[in-house]
Amino acid sequence: MNAPTELAHVAPEIKPREVPAALTDALKARFGAQFSEAMVVRVQHGRDESAFTTVPPPAAVVFAESTADVQDAIQLCAQYKAPVIPYGVGSSLEGHLLAVQGGISLDVSRMNKVLSVNAEDLTVTVQPGVTRKQLNEEVKSTGLFFPIDPGADASIGGMSATRASGTNAVRYGTMRENVLALEVVTPKGEVIRTGTRAKKSSAGYDLTRLFVGSEGTLGVITEVTVKLYPLPEAVSAAICSFPTIADAVNTVIQIIQLGVPIARVELLDAGSVRLVNQHSKLSLREAHMLLMEFHGSPASVKEQAETVQDIASEHHGADFEWADTPEERTRLWTARHNAYFAAVQSRPGCRCITTDVCVPISRLSDALLDTVAEADASGIPYFLVGHVGDGNFHMGYLIDPDDAAERDRAEALNHQVVQRALKLGGTCSGEHGVGLHKMGFLVEETGAGAIAMMRSIKQALDPDNIMNPGKVFAG
Repeated sequence: MNAPTELAHVAPEIKPREVPAALTDALKARFGAQFSEAMVVRVQHGRDESAFTTVPPPAAVVFAESTADVQDAIQLCAQYKAPVIPYGVGSSLEGHLLAVQGGISLDVSRMNKVLSVNAEDLTVTVQPGVTRKQLNEEVKSTGLFFPIDPGADASIGGMSATRASGTNAVRYGTMRENVLALEVVTPKGEVIRTGTRAKKSSAGYDLTRLFVGSEGTLGVITEVTVKLYPLPEAVSAAICSFPTIADAVNTVIQIIQLGVPIARVELLDAGSVRLVNQHSKLSLREAHMLLMEFHGSPASVKEQAETVQDIASEHHGADFEWADTPEERTRLWTARHNAYFAAVQSRPGCRCITTDVCVPISRLSDALLDTVAEADASGIPYFLVGHVGDGNFHMGYLIDPDDAAERDRAEALNHQVVQRALKLGGTCSGEHGVGLHKMGFLVEETGAGAIAMMRSIKQALDPDNIMNPGKVFAG
């Protein structure tokens, strides 16, 4: 079957693999009500937040409730060499969970227990279906929190699989730095454990880092141990508006280069602020804006804020608007996290072609300003937000899904953004992952030799290519 237009930029063709009736019969016998072939359930598990809409859904869905369930499902699928696509909450943006080669969707959202909280060691172990909000609710009585915040209420398993980060990464790092140990079911249906609760280790290959970011192509994560952090004694958030994007970005560059330990610093361009105002019923000044948050002792928060205010003033920033109460901060960050949905709702019926890149902090202004100029010239509605303290920003192009020419223009813009990032020493994805959409860009970024090594690892662990096939690299 030829690829639909929406896949033409990323995959020359889709090759569905047969899911024999013997397999679905075996899954039905083993899982009973935890197994579904209902079209509405299949469609739900064959869509994410990406712009891909015409990929057929999986043949069936298994709802795992334990590691043993995951084992049995994978062993049955391995027997028939049928694809297995892990599914968390469906919030991925690059087509990670699409059944491009058919197969069975393995939903782990019911595996949602916090297994152990070790407050004295600042660690917690959870099942993969636990979401970040649920986790923070469970541990708040300990005075600790889990800081990784990609915006969506994603599952910890999915965040591990995509090496997620988000608004707090400038201070607390990404999932790569915060996952200590995993339990994984391999493509053979074996259970392995990687890492420990110890802060560091020099023992053997770092298999934990191999699975963190593997996007479900090497196994299914069934337990995750992550770091926790003490809740800061003082928290303060501020908004600062700027006349130009360059002023805002240059402020951030100086903040980072001076080593100010800012917890969050987010950029929204004026158009995105307007969309957020409309969606969240706010009255923010509709100008290019930095949304910042400071953590620490009252004295250190005051010192950080004063330093940043001075830097912003040098770059024509307005006086800070403060959000000191938890309610005010929650309202602001909720609005920021809803920027994607604010944008999508601004053009009814649209789909969003998203891209995120990350560049060295010194090159952020170069990357952003040229990207915005190209987007303005294209005539396609777009939004811009960025975790700019990391050199990471997101562009979302709002297209008519039935307009092939518009899709082509948006994909061309996406290509230009990524090419620019690579030339500046950056990466094709700072946090969304590769999935289906960025496979070609990964080749450009890493080179044929690195891709060949990834293929060798994949072949060694998954010789029948049943784990989320057709993602990360073709095949």
